Amino acid sequence: MELQNVLQQRRSIRKYKQQPVEKEKIEEMIQAAIYSESWKNSQTPRYHVIQSKEMLEQFKKKCLPEFNQKNIADAPVLIVTTFVKDRAGFQRNGSPDNELQNGWGVYDCGLANQNLILKATELGLGTLVMGIRDERAIRDLLEIPVQETIVSVIGVGYPDIEPSMPKRKTIEEVSTFY
Repeated sequence: MELQNVLQQRRSIRKYKQQPVEKEKIEEMIQAAIYSESWKNSQTPRYHVIQSKEMLEQFKKKCLPEFNQKNIADAPVLIVTTFVKDRAGFQRNGSPDNELQNGWGVYDCGLANQNLILKATELGLGTLVMGIRDERAIRDLLEIPVQETIVSVIGVGYPDIEPSMPKRKTIEEVSTFY
């Protein structure tokens, strides 16, 4: 699939088929994320993949608000994305390189997540990125170390709907040329 097609076909999916996602496809998605650029090639994003029915059930109940539980009720995979703190945006001695500091870790994680999501689309999978979640509950359930900042939860599965593209802003609305 050509990149332009992937970009235009990607949608936020809120209904999934009752079909497992092959581990190889999840690994391809994570490999695509690894290829993203990062601050001084620091490669700080991390991926916590939830596939077992028991863990999915626990996670949905304990870590997501009710509306997000509904949005990914049938998703057979959840990926919690994090990044290692105090590396991207920092010098090796720990001093910040600019005012964004750990904002660069979030930025790098976002770049990697975009690669992951676009690869999912290319593989025929649908995704939903969720930022409204219970950070403490996630950290406790998955035993995520304090050195990692939790960024998002991504639902993954085979889409059971084909939503249309929402209205997008024009180039003129979002750009200033000098």
